[in-house]
Amino acid sequence: MNEQNANPVELFGMRVAHVGINATDPADALEIAELFSTMMGLPVIETPVSYFNDSLVEIMKQNGRGTKGHIGFAVNDIDAAEKWFAERGLEVNEESRALLPDGGTKLVYFKREFAGFAVHLCRE
Repeated sequence: MNEQNANPVELFGMRVAHVGINATDPADALEIAELFSTMMGLPVIETPVSYFNDSLVEIMKQNGRGTKGHIGFAVNDIDAAEKWFAERGLEVNEESRALLPDGGTKLVYFKREFAGFAVHLCRE
C-alpha cells in the first residue's frame, strides 16, 4: 500500500475500543452503567475509576478526560501508530501515558480534543 494512501485502520487494525462517558459521581456512574447493561445485556464491571459494560462503554466515576467524555481506539502496534500520527501533527500527551508492567505503553491520549472528546490509543 502506498504510504500516501495508507490509513491507520488498515495499517494498525485500528478500531473503536470503547466510548467513555463522564459521570458526576460514583452513584451516577453506576446508574448509567446499569442502564447500558439493561439496553445491551452486558455485565457491569467495576474498576477503581470507572464502570465498564463489557469493553464497549466506560463510565467514569467522576468528570474524566474530555469535555464530553473520551473515545478509545485500539491498535495492534501502539508505538508505530503514535509515530504515524505524530508525522501528521497529532501529538500525544506524555503525562497521560499509562504503562504496562513490561514498560510498554498501555494507553496514551492525544493532546487535543476532537469535538469535545478526549481521544486515546490503547493496545489491542
